[in-house]
Amino acid sequence: MTQPPRSPERTFLGQPRALANLFGLELWERFSFYGMQGILVLYLYFTAADGGLGIDKATATSIAGAYGGSVYLSTILGAWLADRVLGRERVLFASACVVMAGHVALAVLPGLAGIGVGLVLVALGSGGVKATATSLVGSLYPDGDTRRDAGFSLFYMGINIGALLGPLLTGWLQQEHGFHLGFGVAAVGMALGLVQYQLGRARIRALGGGVERPLPRQHRAFYVAAAVAAVSVLAALVVTGVVTADRLSTIVVGLALAAAVAYFAVILGNRALSRVERRRVLAFIPLFVASAAFWALFQQQFTVLPIYVDERLDRHVFGGEMPIAWVNSINPVFVIVFAGVLAALWTRLGRRQPSAPLKFALGTIVMGAAFLLFIPLAGGGADSVSLLPLVGILFFFTIAELLLSPVGLSAATTLAPAAFRTQMVALFFLSVSLGSALAGTLAGAYSADTEVPYFGVIGAVAIVLGLLLAAVSRPIRRLMSEAGDTPA
Repeated sequence: MTQPPRSPERTFLGQPRALANLFGLELWERFSFYGMQGILVLYLYFTAADGGLGIDKATATSIAGAYGGSVYLSTILGAWLADRVLGRERVLFASACVVMAGHVALAVLPGLAGIGVGLVLVALGSGGVKATATSLVGSLYPDGDTRRDAGFSLFYMGINIGALLGPLLTGWLQQEHGFHLGFGVAAVGMALGLVQYQLGRARIRALGGGVERPLPRQHRAFYVAAAVAAVSVLAALVVTGVVTADRLSTIVVGLALAAAVAYFAVILGNRALSRVERRRVLAFIPLFVASAAFWALFQQQFTVLPIYVDERLDRHVFGGEMPIAWVNSINPVFVIVFAGVLAALWTRLGRRQPSAPLKFALGTIVMGAAFLLFIPLAGGGADSVSLLPLVGILFFFTIAELLLSPVGLSAATTLAPAAFRTQMVALFFLSVSLGSALAGTLAGAYSADTEVPYFGVIGAVAIVLGLLLAAVSRPIRRLMSEAGDTPA
């Protein structure tokens, strides 16, 4: 008996259909995240007369850097809850709800109370979303599926559509109507993301509804007690003045570094790992270092760049004054344009494309070169820098980002041991946490008088790190060689 022809599989731009729902949720979460982050430093250091809190710039960038680092540091908690307690899908949904609550707190609570409650909630929620959404995207592709990098590039495009629209809207609302309305529209964006997600939630639940390694019931009391103790110690350190706002980013740097070392030790020390899995984790260590260096530069878009734009950029465009936060939408425009180009290129090249270590090396080098491009613009005063050169520099930011960030997400899921799938993604985000916090710490050394050594030294260090990674890319690639979709 002849079987009827099977209907062709429904896809999303040639990718698994479930990617569309994850794409949408991440778009709206990034809309709210980058919309808020685009005006955060301004809110912290603008005077009360301008609607801000009047904090000095070094402390403001430290808070912003610590917040950025904490977002990615909290992926550890989100990943652990996903793998051991709730499952990836439940953590994803709950985390998105927490993000929305944080933006509501920023919008309605005045002063430092709103900053404290809002940033903690957004950091915890965004960390859970980042760890689980990325891991779920990785689950769409079996080993050897050459669509993986292209799929992550499309997912990354969704992130950047949100990153484009968020600062445009929050920046305009902040300039015309004040900071709290800008924070409020970020909450609305996250609410839209939750509605979109709920409509297709069943497909995602089928991917990640289970718990990979359930936590034994008898161990739960210990972890609850440990969590209570950790919160109590942190509260005591804040009350006694050990943890202060101007040192927040440095503290997060230390926490992220310690967590990364512990994470690598735990994973590599697990006796259940096969020889192949252990080799893959070892191969990820130099990629982790390069990623942290890259993000220490890239995330200065939210620490140094707002100050630079406020003090140096001529923002008079078409007879009006462009909001400061709009500069944060330039990079996403380039990503949207070129992410598809690179996705198509990697798909066309297949196994002939550059290896992941070489892409990381190139991304780090290009990022360092972008910082060196600030040097010819140094030495001027207010309104001394036109928009076009800054757009050119941010183009270099974008090329570096596309070479490293989506490839890093792909590598984390490719090299992950079976028992640590979500937590390996969290380990990649620890490199982002470390870099983001460093962006806040480094920003404390920036001023108009130190521009040349500041941009020159940091850019040169990144280039040297990239060259070193390129030099050892072959040994790294050999460690990765048994990962089915690693380019030769």
